[in-house]
Amino acid sequence: MNPLLRAEQAVLGSVLLDPNQLTHLDWLAPDHFDRPVHQALFTALRKLRDDGHPAVEADGPVPLSWVTDSVDEAGRHVRGLTAVYAHTLVSACPRPAHAPVYGRMVLEGAIHRTVARYAIGLHQAARADALRGEVEGALHSADVLSRVLTDLARRWGTEPRPVDPSTPLADNPVAPPAGRDVQIAEDERFLLAVLTEQPTAMVEVVDWLRPGDFADPGHGQLYRCLGALHHRGEPIDRITLLWEARRRGLLGDGTLSAEQLTTICDGVGSGSAAWLGEQVMRSSVARTAAASARAVRALAEDEALGPGRLINHALHALGPLDEVRTRWRAANGSRAPSPTSALSAGGPPVARVRAARARSTAHPAPSPPARTGPVPAPTATRPPSRGHL
Repeated sequence: MNPLLRAEQAVLGSVLLDPNQLTHLDWLAPDHFDRPVHQALFTALRKLRDDGHPAVEADGPVPLSWVTDSVDEAGRHVRGLTAVYAHTLVSACPRPAHAPVYGRMVLEGAIHRTVARYAIGLHQAARADALRGEVEGALHSADVLSRVLTDLARRWGTEPRPVDPSTPLADNPVAPPAGRDVQIAEDERFLLAVLTEQPTAMVEVVDWLRPGDFADPGHGQLYRCLGALHHRGEPIDRITLLWEARRRGLLGDGTLSAEQLTTICDGVGSGSAAWLGEQVMRSSVARTAAASARAVRALAEDEALGPGRLINHALHALGPLDEVRTRWRAANGSRAPSPTSALSAGGPPVARVRAARARSTAHPAPSPPARTGPVPAPTATRPPSRGHL
């Protein structure tokens, strides 16, 4: 039999046997029970206690009216509850004094279900935003999930803090929804073409757009190449971009082909890099939210994971979304001003350029050691022959 079901039955059976056990279960709520009939019965038991039922103050054996009145009260809100099932609950309780422990088991099951339910909600909101090209629904659902995790931590009695799982979760990339992947890929190619033809536009996106924001890994690597050229203050055009991609091995490992790179560079190069970058970021926020939701749900479905670890690991799984959210806000805020001391208009600072170039420039070969012996006399230089003139 399901251990969680047995725990819920044991809690209710302990209260039916001893109404005073309710004083030790004030932290347990009716919605912590999985089955509606159990929720209704626990609500009824609390109501009878609050209404001053004679069984609460009775000395000696608990009167039968406590059981029958509880069943009648709960029967007003749920169907199928009978006195026979109430006696089944009583027989399912080994020790009424163990009610707090049984209640803790019920709360543990409720925490797993609650986290899974809100993770599913986040995933649905993320997929809906991906279809519409929006982000607000996913970000709102992520805030709700974060608050739920904090509240569950308080109920469980632990400090909510992100903790990295000892066993890494499976990192399965989330593909864009059907119907949007073509548009997303087109936006990414258009952005790369604009940045190639308008190198000064890099300042509009370089502070908040990252290679991982691109749905196509090849596009992300190409943006990394553009960022490296910009960081070193080197010229950006289709030739330097091709050379940088070759240096990084992107043409040799199959990440990109020369034809793909040529197609991107030959695209229309006029447009707003900031606007296109925001479109890429919208897709990135939705994909990251969906990935975080899947990770949280996988944690919630692990029955061997204790509530404290579940909550803290779930908060850690939301970390990537928080990072993308921060950059998304930067993208929608004020644009970064052009540096006052730059190599060229819109270029990176001179000090950073010098440091980057120093790291990427080959150092001269060391001079040969000086001879310690006598220096040979120089030979006479032979004048060139007429044939060499």
